[in-house]
Amino acid sequence: MSYVFFIDDDDDIRAALQQSFELADIDAQFFSSVEEALLCLKHNERPLAIISDIRLPGLSGLDLLNTVTHHYQNIPVILITGHGDISMAVQAIQDGAYDFIEKPFSAERLIEITQRAIEKRQLTLENERLKRSLKASQTLGPRIIGDTQVIQELRSTISVVADTDADILLFGETGTGKELVARSLHEQSSRKEGNFVAVNCGAVPENLIESELYGHEKGAFTGAESTRIGKFEHANGGTLFLDEIESMPQQAQIRLLRVLQERAIERIGSNTLIPLNIRVIAATKTDLNQASLDGNFRQDLYYRLNIVTLDLPPLRDRKDDIASLFHHFQLVAASRYGKTANALSAQQLSQLIGHDWPGNVRELRNCAERFVLLGKIQAGTPTPGENDDAQSLAEQVNLFEKNVIEQALSETNGSIKATMTKLNIPRKTLYDKMQKYQLIKESYKSTY
Repeated sequence: MSYVFFIDDDDDIRAALQQSFELADIDAQFFSSVEEALLCLKHNERPLAIISDIRLPGLSGLDLLNTVTHHYQNIPVILITGHGDISMAVQAIQDGAYDFIEKPFSAERLIEITQRAIEKRQLTLENERLKRSLKASQTLGPRIIGDTQVIQELRSTISVVADTDADILLFGETGTGKELVARSLHEQSSRKEGNFVAVNCGAVPENLIESELYGHEKGAFTGAESTRIGKFEHANGGTLFLDEIESMPQQAQIRLLRVLQERAIERIGSNTLIPLNIRVIAATKTDLNQASLDGNFRQDLYYRLNIVTLDLPPLRDRKDDIASLFHHFQLVAASRYGKTANALSAQQLSQLIGHDWPGNVRELRNCAERFVLLGKIQAGTPTPGENDDAQSLAEQVNLFEKNVIEQALSETNGSIKATMTKLNIPRKTLYDKMQKYQLIKESYKSTY
């Protein structure tokens, strides 16, 4: 249930509205004075919205608005006004009130305004939660979102190997989040105070890659006008992430193998060994074993890197995570652009689930950003037979049904009654399906 405060000194109004709030699945706490409501706020009770008459004995609704605005930010305040208070109410809107409703009013009108205020507050709370989560990720490691079996196993393996000195090889298609996993490994290790240095091996020109990795002395070659430390040295005490390792030139692979074995480098133009305390995480979208057999990658380097390999699944193999990932990227984009994270329709959700996502999580993130900016889903439509080998019809139907129920629970803040109404299904049917898909209504309630 949603939770609101209602303040009015008229006993009959409070009694009349109690049933209206109950029918709307809104849990309302009623007060006859502002002082009583403020006492509850002081004891850390946080409603999703506050509704108050302006004219009250003792403190007025405007006094309440001033206190809430300055001490309990972002709780919407709806004011009830008499005919002579309209100009006062308009000024209150300018001072931060969410809305006002003029007496006499219908219960339906009040419920409609209250529900809009609740939705705004829930969105604010969700955005605040996201900001806290993003801030926490700076110290606790980037968040790897998803509840599918493969993602749970990936998180478990990361927690086991993160705080070791073992070099790691990440294997996954483009856009599956290899750098995110590398950063998570770094942030969960004792090296987290050191630098995390990322190098895209495919983006560095062949004639510059050794200088980029190992640095050079002044005058080592034409154009070397000063001494420059390389990425390995910059990552000393921390983690070096070598992305697209398969694109590294063969000659550079020879020197990399020696550096990994000796844990020391020489800058170009120098004969002095610089010892390294470093962890190397390499990433590839290519089968390095097959590449080594084909002569396109050094076999000895492959064996040196292949101590611990983490396989990152493509998004088409974890479609149960699409809704939660999309929602997360929505909130990030909404916070960045100052927009609203609108709920997906069943048709839009179906479009997301039906797409094959060749660009994986990166493509989904871009799709979520476009949705926040443009208000529509722009994802490709799968061609007939595109997903035939991935899931049976029954599996796809179950997946769609689960995501529709999850979306409804999320939109209704975990309210069973509101979800029943939204989906137009009986209570027993909803409970049976929630049990089938292991959905718990408390997981969808906002915390406040």
